[in-house]
Amino acid sequence: MASTLTFTWSGKGRDGKTAKGETIASNKDEAISLLRKQGIVVTSINSKSGMSMEIKLPTFGSGVTDKDIIVFTRQFTTMIDAGLPLVQCLEILEKQTPNKILATTIGQIRKDVEAGSTYADALGKHPKIFNDLYVNLVAAGEVGGILDTILGRLTVYIEKNMKIKKQIKSAMVYPSIVMTVAVGVIAVLMIFVIPMFAKMFTDMGGHLPGPTQMVINISKFMTNWKKMVPILILLGTSIVGIKKYYATKKGRLAMDRMFLNAPIIGPLIRKVAVSKFTRTLGTLMAAGVPIMDGLEIVAKTAGNKVVENTVMDTRASISEGKTLSEPLLRSKVFPPMVTQMISVGETTGALDAMLSKIADFYDDEVDAAVEAMTAALEPALMVFLGISVGYIIIAMYLPIFHLADVVG
Repeated sequence: MASTLTFTWSGKGRDGKTAKGETIASNKDEAISLLRKQGIVVTSINSKSGMSMEIKLPTFGSGVTDKDIIVFTRQFTTMIDAGLPLVQCLEILEKQTPNKILATTIGQIRKDVEAGSTYADALGKHPKIFNDLYVNLVAAGEVGGILDTILGRLTVYIEKNMKIKKQIKSAMVYPSIVMTVAVGVIAVLMIFVIPMFAKMFTDMGGHLPGPTQMVINISKFMTNWKKMVPILILLGTSIVGIKKYYATKKGRLAMDRMFLNAPIIGPLIRKVAVSKFTRTLGTLMAAGVPIMDGLEIVAKTAGNKVVENTVMDTRASISEGKTLSEPLLRSKVFPPMVTQMISVGETTGALDAMLSKIADFYDDEVDAAVEAMTAALEPALMVFLGISVGYIIIAMYLPIFHLADVVG
């Protein structure tokens, strides 16, 4: 009979909260594997004999981009499809991956696989690089013997997500530049140019027109650092306060709901959420992941607390025997067309295919929404810049026009 050991461990559960406990296994790897199946990411584990086996979770993650993951997954898929052993694939990729952080991670994964761990469990030790969706799809591929197919779907999924992110970032570049230029021009005028005009008008004497006096008063306020410092401190404190409020469960829910219902950007966020929900759930179901597990993963990767709560409520309703479409329709987060198509997919038994069709449709909708948002923001910002700078210039020239009339 194999000897067993008792391990004390600490880690993070599915909800992100720290958890501690004990588990019985024959060795460390088996203990970690058992905990992983329970949805726990182990951060440290010790045997009762006292031997420390601290697991250093990688502190990186931001150093590995979606593009790096796509290239890694695509190359890995090609080699697996060609019949190369798993360990050999990882060894090759470890040597040729240009991103040093990812290369180091691949090396750690290779060592875990060589030690007897499954590929999914080895990936699960690096949650900052390979999220729950990636790990669970790989696990489904390993169990079903279709790892190459699953990795191909993963590549497509990540590529589509990256495309949406790029579109939104690209759409915000021009408005951001215009806004930065506008603020910079106005600040230069107020801090450096207007004071020279103000001195000239003071030397001339007389009563200044209302618009001119207002601009000069604003300029004096902006150049008075004793008055500006408290304003800047208040502004900085407000930003920090908003960030801390958003970090709370209640604050994130309130602000995410506000973003979802906001004009211009709200419809875009809603369409991105629908696209991500249908694409993720469709990919998971096509891979054979049970719908209850799939919905839990979708909720974690939603990116919006309102959508996350809606998905978890839907999961609870399904556990009570209801269909997927019913709770989604009641939530009013998802458009009626989406819930009706999901209902048809459930009825026909082709829900995964229907979800993929909805995702494709909403990818096009996101394209259109990004273009519409850009088309609305660009002229609005240009008008703002023109009116602001124009008002300042006219206000400064009004006294000069008045002086010319007196001379005339």
